[in-house]
Amino acid sequence: MISRLRGQLVGRTPEGIVLDVNGVGYQLAATPGAVRAAESGSQAVVETYLHVREDTLQLYGFADAAERQLFLHLLTVAGIGPKVALAIVSGAPAAELRRAIVLQDAARFQAVPGVGKKTAERIVLELKEKLGAEEPVPISTAGGTSVHVTARDALVELGYSVLEAEQALAAVDPDLPAEERVRLALRQAA
Repeated sequence: MISRLRGQLVGRTPEGIVLDVNGVGYQLAATPGAVRAAESGSQAVVETYLHVREDTLQLYGFADAAERQLFLHLLTVAGIGPKVALAIVSGAPAAELRRAIVLQDAARFQAVPGVGKKTAERIVLELKEKLGAEEPVPISTAGGTSVHVTARDALVELGYSVLEAEQALAAVDPDLPAEERVRLALRQAA
């Protein structure tokens, strides 16, 4: 198992990066965080997962161990393969996705291309107990509902699709109150 690579970025592919480790180029399908980490310096450290199939070996790269751990949890869900799991982990910080699972926010996962309503519900159902048992996830709440969910729902009520609302909120500081996040998201869209 290859679990970490340290090397220099030598190329980009549509799916990720090529990392030169002591003269050997490793092609990784990588999260945006891993790509940014590889581009930021001369030596990059990328957490990896080697997916083995009958006909291929595929390396997946992550910015940190939390991304990789969430990816591994997603692979345990029926109907989720490595490409969909990578798309989910690439869509938001791992802590935010863990929070969405604990809060049973299936709509958060429906915003990811390739994840339908039933798959999103299955992710929440199958991973809630696992992630909740590992460690408590800090949840910022306003009346029992997460700030992110409140802001997303407000944008949906204003006519955005769930995907558009998630994309708009991704560009806004997650530590702001829901009302401020909605206001800034609307301002950026205008």
